[in-house]
Amino acid sequence: MLFRQLFDSPSSTYTYLLADPDSGDAILIDTVFEQHLRDLALLRELGLTLRLVLDTHVHADHITGAWRLREVTGCKIGLAATSGAAGADLLLQHGDRVCAGSVGLTVRATPGHTDGCLTFVSDDLSMAFTGDALLIRGAGRTDFQQGDAATLFRSVREQILSLPAECRIYPGHDYAGRTLTTVAEERAHNPRLGDGIREQDFVGYMANLGLPHPKRMADAVPANLVCGKPSDAFLQAQAPDWAPLVRSFAGIWQVEPSWVHAHANEVHILDVREPIELGGGPIRRIDSALEIPLSQLAERVAEVPRDRPVIAACPTGARSARATQILEQAGVPRVANLRGGIVAWQEL
Repeated sequence: MLFRQLFDSPSSTYTYLLADPDSGDAILIDTVFEQHLRDLALLRELGLTLRLVLDTHVHADHITGAWRLREVTGCKIGLAATSGAAGADLLLQHGDRVCAGSVGLTVRATPGHTDGCLTFVSDDLSMAFTGDALLIRGAGRTDFQQGDAATLFRSVREQILSLPAECRIYPGHDYAGRTLTTVAEERAHNPRLGDGIREQDFVGYMANLGLPHPKRMADAVPANLVCGKPSDAFLQAQAPDWAPLVRSFAGIWQVEPSWVHAHANEVHILDVREPIELGGGPIRRIDSALEIPLSQLAERVAEVPRDRPVIAACPTGARSARATQILEQAGVPRVANLRGGIVAWQEL
């Protein structure tokens, strides 16, 4: 199985990618709306087809990327039937099984943080994606969204900590840089839910956490109750409208050479090669291109016009990718990298 653990820093959210390397079918668990371009880039670069987006629960600290990913890929959205959310394709219940190619996950209901919390367990019982029910050396809070500490205690003990000792636990969040744990570790060391701790101890612990509500709760919960579907105005504001741009997993906006050829009079091409490279050779100069070496770009960025989009170019697209970052940081509003570079340009 192909597996990746991704991270959203503002919300400390983990997103998980699981895929069958033979069929290319993939599952994403607990996506973040602001990271959907990152997730799409990874799928594209790894040659995967997204089949399912699963949410472990209705999140209160970030907006899910489920709806946006379905719009782009045609995948299905799955979450708990008891979540109260609308717009999902699969309303999951305890004991259900979902799959993408050879990757199979069994659904275990683990309410307590919210009514609709699910844990997804791999077919071989080697991995469990616990959302906010069980965290590394902790547990999800139980003071809003129908949370109940006693219910959560029983859910974790019966459905998660009953898994094989070596089963790896992948939580929905971590705020201290930890990435995974195991059932054995949590049974031995979790200060809230480990072996020997009684239900009344856990209930008392959770009643006295004294945590403030998540900063984004007021907008996150309503949005997640419709699987992350934003307003039409928001979508229009987010979508680049000047070219068919694709964002790479490295975070670079890119455009195909064929599009630039067809729209050459509507853009400025910025060649960032060094002067010594422009004297001849197999990689020709681009007619009418602005030429500023990458080594000088930060100091000469004021020379870059802003009346049209700027396409950064170099022989292969590597240095020009860095140029796009410099231009974006300098406030140039419409910037993209020439995908494949001047070599790809000349092949057209």
